[in-house]
Amino acid sequence: MKNKIWFILFFTVQSVGLYAQSVSTSPYSIYGLGSLFEANFGPISSIGSSGIALPSTTFINNRNPASLGYIGKNSFFFDTGLKGFQTTYTSKSTNEKRNNFQFSHIAIAFPLNSKSGISASLKPYSSASYVISDYQLTIGNSNEYYNLDAASYGGLNTFDLAYGYKIRKGITLGLTTSFYFGTITNNKNFTIANSETNINKKSYYSGMRVTLGNQIKIDSTFNIGLTMKIPSQITGSKTQSVSTVNDTETLYIEENVDSDVTDYYLPFEFGVGLSKSLFKKFNLTLDYEKSLWKNTNQSSVYGEYKNQDKYALGLSYVKKEQSYKYADKIHYYTGFNYDTGFLSINNKSVNNMRFSLGVGLPLEYTKSALNLNYSYGIKGRVGNDLIKENYHMIGINLSFEAIWFVKRKFE
Repeated sequence: MKNKIWFILFFTVQSVGLYAQSVSTSPYSIYGLGSLFEANFGPISSIGSSGIALPSTTFINNRNPASLGYIGKNSFFFDTGLKGFQTTYTSKSTNEKRNNFQFSHIAIAFPLNSKSGISASLKPYSSASYVISDYQLTIGNSNEYYNLDAASYGGLNTFDLAYGYKIRKGITLGLTTSFYFGTITNNKNFTIANSETNINKKSYYSGMRVTLGNQIKIDSTFNIGLTMKIPSQITGSKTQSVSTVNDTETLYIEENVDSDVTDYYLPFEFGVGLSKSLFKKFNLTLDYEKSLWKNTNQSSVYGEYKNQDKYALGLSYVKKEQSYKYADKIHYYTGFNYDTGFLSINNKSVNNMRFSLGVGLPLEYTKSALNLNYSYGIKGRVGNDLIKENYHMIGINLSFEAIWFVKRKFE
C-alpha cells in the first residue's frame, strides 16, 4: 500500500509540473481562444473518445455526469494523465516536425450515498501557443509589403464540479458546472522599411457553463446516454501596450492600457451514446455529438464558424473480469473518432480523424488500472492556406480506486 501511495504522489507531481508547461504548437491555435483540448479520463482515449453511455463503476467518466450515480458506495476514485505528441506539419512549401508533452487532467470522485456521486476535476480547455516569423503581407493593392513577427502563449483551463443521481433503478441524471479561466499573451511586431510597430497584449478570460446528462439502463447489457451543454459566454479584458520604433526615436502610443475584449461564445451542444455488452467479453460504444457554433453569430478574422459533428466508436475486450490470473484481467481497447471541426477557412473545413489502441493494466485486486494508449491522427489538409497535421499521440493514465468507510472484520 505504501508503494502505491508513493507511485500516486509521483504521478501527480509530474502531472502538475507538466500542467504548468502544457502547450499546443498547432498553427490552428491562432483561431478563437486557441486549439481546443480534449481531456479523457480512464480508458476513454483508447476507445475513440466514446463513452457517453458508460457508467462510472470502474473509473471516473467525464463524458456524462449522470454516470456518477453508479459509483460504488465505498469507492473513492482518483484519476490523472499525461499525453505526448509527435506532429508533422505539411504545407505547400515546407514540412516540419515538433514534439511536446501535455498535462491531461487531475480528478477525484466519490459517492455521497448509495444513489449519488460527485466529482471535481481540473483540466486544460484550450491552448493558444504559436510563433509566426518574418511573414510578408501586402499593403492594400500596392506592391509594397510589411513583415509580421508574432508569438502567443497561454490558454484557458476548466475546473469542473459534477453530480450524478440515480432517480430509480436503471435511470440516472447528472449536472456539471464548469468554471473557465485563463490568460493569453500576444506579441506582434510589424516592420515597414525602417519603422517597427510593437503590440503587446495580455488578455484575461473567465466564464461558466452547465452540462446536463442522463443515462438509461435498458437491460444488463445495453445502456443509452444523453448530454446537453448550455450555451454560455466567456468574458474578457486586456492590458495592451503599443509602441513605434524608427531610426531616431521610440514613440509610446499606449502603455498598459486596460480595456475589454470581444466576448467568446460557447455553443449549444448535445450528444447521444450507446453501450452494448457482447458475449460477456466485449463492449461496444458509439457516440454522436452536435455543436451549433454557427448559431453563436461570432466571427473570426481568419475564417468562419460552422456547425460541428463528432462521431466516436470504441470496442473493449477482457477475457475474464473476475479471475485469479492477471493476464485474464487485462483490458484491450481500440477506437475511431471523426470530427468535422468548427472552423471553415477559405470554404474548407478543418476536420480531424484518428485511430486509437490501448491497454488497461489492473493494479492489485481493486478497480485501479494503469491505462496506456496510442493514437494516430490527421488534422486539416494541404492547400487553400491550410496546413495538414499528421500526429502520433501516446497517453498514460492512472485510474486509482481506494475503498473507504469499510469496517474492519478483525482488530
